[in-house]
Amino acid sequence: MSASGLPWTRRIAAVASLGDEHRRRLFEYVLAAPEPVGRDEAAAAMDLPRSTASFHLDRLVREGILRVEFRKAAHKAGPGSGRPAKLYSPEVHEVAASIPERNYDLAGHLMAEAISRSGAEDIPVGKALVEVARFKGRELGKPGDLPGALRELGYVPSADGSGGYRLRNCPFHRLSQDHEDVVCTMNGAFLSGVASASGQPEDCVIPDPGAGHCCARIGTVQEITES
Repeated sequence: MSASGLPWTRRIAAVASLGDEHRRRLFEYVLAAPEPVGRDEAAAAMDLPRSTASFHLDRLVREGILRVEFRKAAHKAGPGSGRPAKLYSPEVHEVAASIPERNYDLAGHLMAEAISRSGAEDIPVGKALVEVARFKGRELGKPGDLPGALRELGYVPSADGSGGYRLRNCPFHRLSQDHEDVVCTMNGAFLSGVASASGQPEDCVIPDPGAGHCCARIGTVQEITES
């Protein structure tokens, strides 16, 4: 799992947290370990005091980078051996963030799924991409809160004063520069799915070409009716 599933602000915080050398090395050590790692083991491997290793490991847990479990260590015996040990394992396997927010992982997933479906169902890949993108959008919508869903997905909705929203960021910006037709069609289908799951009509997504914003926007009821 990558950190792209985390809200953008948490991804930024995670990247900042890994700017600390101790935390970065501990994350890499836990990531490479074949099984969950204890504080003593991590401290010894990194040549750190146990208290220092524990502090940084717990900070990585708070940032959503590592997870904790408590388990009795099978290889320990003697006093205290029955007490469950605190063990750390990866919550995510890579951490990345960008400013402004981009979501190329999502685009790659949608395109790969579309190619697979196209081959399996013998349908044009463009049609498969629209279906896959719309379905994924429905998974990620927020019932009753379309602006909240759009913000979480990186679109930065800005109310246009008439009940609609202009989307001030494109999560797929760089891809859209070289493959505009494919990416904007995918984006429109994805946004339609998000709108539908959030309680809005799918056809509220209207093309909005131009520089400095997304290629689509959320239209008003009047616009939908007139179209």
